[in-house]
Amino acid sequence: MKIVFATGNQGKMKEIREILGDLGDEILSMKEAGISLDIEENGTTFEENALIKARAVAAYTDAVVLADDSGLEVDYLDKAPGVYSARFMGEDTSYDIKNAAILEKMEGVPKEQRTARFVSAIAAVLPDKTELTTIGTIEGYIGYEMAGENGFGYDPIFYVDEYGCSTAELSMEEKNKISHRGKSLRKMKEALEHYENTGC
Repeated sequence: MKIVFATGNQGKMKEIREILGDLGDEILSMKEAGISLDIEENGTTFEENALIKARAVAAYTDAVVLADDSGLEVDYLDKAPGVYSARFMGEDTSYDIKNAAILEKMEGVPKEQRTARFVSAIAAVLPDKTELTTIGTIEGYIGYEMAGENGFGYDPIFYVDEYGCSTAELSMEEKNKISHRGKSLRKMKEALEHYENTGC
C-alpha cells in the first residue's frame, strides 16, 4: 500500500511514519510525491478540513491519500484557536510567539480553568474514492510556561497530569502512545487494514 500524506510538516511525518510504518511500502509527504498545492482549508470542523486536503491531493495520485487536521482547543478561550490553530496570529508566525500569546491570555487563570485538548482528525481517500475519517483527542491543560524541546507546535505549553510535564518533554514513543494524532492514526490504521481485508 503506497500512502501519500497531505502535509509538508516534517514533525508530523516523523510521527506518521513511526505509527504507520508497517502499513505501507512507502509513506510519502506531498513534496516527496511531487505534489505542490495551495489548499484552502475552509471547513468548520477538523474532519471537514482533513477531507478537503485529502480530496485535493487524491486528484493527483492513485495512492492512498491521508490528511490530518489537528489543533488545540482551550476551554477558557472558548475552544480557540481550534480549527485556526495553524493560522492563529498568521501562518508564518513562529510557535514561540503563538505559545507566548496564549500564556499571556491565560495569565492568572487557575489550573482548574486551564483545561484544554489536542484534537486530530485523519481523513483517507482510497484509490476507488472511498472516504474514511477518524478522530483522536488528548485531554490536558495549559501550563504556566513553555517547556521541552521534543515536540512541535503547541506541545511546549500543553501539559498532561499523567506525566506531570508538557508533551514537548515526552519521548517520541511516550507521546505517540497518548497523543491525539497517535490515537487517530491507529484508528485509521485499523480502518485501512479492515478495508484491505474486506473491501468495505
